[in-house]
Amino acid sequence: MTVPLHIRPVRADDAAELAELLNAIIARGGTTAFETPFTPETLREAYLIGPTVHCCFVAEADGHLLGFQTLGTQPFLPAQIGDIATFTRVGGTQSGVGSALFVATTARAREIGLAAINATIRGDNTGGLTFYSRMGFIDHEIVPAVPLKDGTPVDRIRKRFAL
Repeated sequence: MTVPLHIRPVRADDAAELAELLNAIIARGGTTAFETPFTPETLREAYLIGPTVHCCFVAEADGHLLGFQTLGTQPFLPAQIGDIATFTRVGGTQSGVGSALFVATTARAREIGLAAINATIRGDNTGGLTFYSRMGFIDHEIVPAVPLKDGTPVDRIRKRFAL
């Protein structure tokens, strides 16, 4: 039996659990460009409810947060293009969390008048690349050989979703 997902806007008091979720992804390595763990406060300000955040939604089931998706601004993007990031609990991929979050995020992006959504994915993150392609994003740009903290060069693939 599968517990139904509940998608809702993020709340400030979600920050501690979401920081734990994201920090587990960072510790595992290989899928996020983030390499430094977040405190609840830094995550809340940068990606949950801070001034550069258009919206952030969480997926909840049985009282636990399974993932979140944030849409915000980036200095390298025009104002009418939001920048998306999706994070699901380690071991929770392929459970429909990202797809359910994307429905809420795109609805909000349209409400606020955005023209498109950008996703920047590490070139070695095959799961992330597949997810965004499945959602309808198309390849837009490659930022070659962005170094990780240890100096390893990894391409960043930028994909766009027209609203």
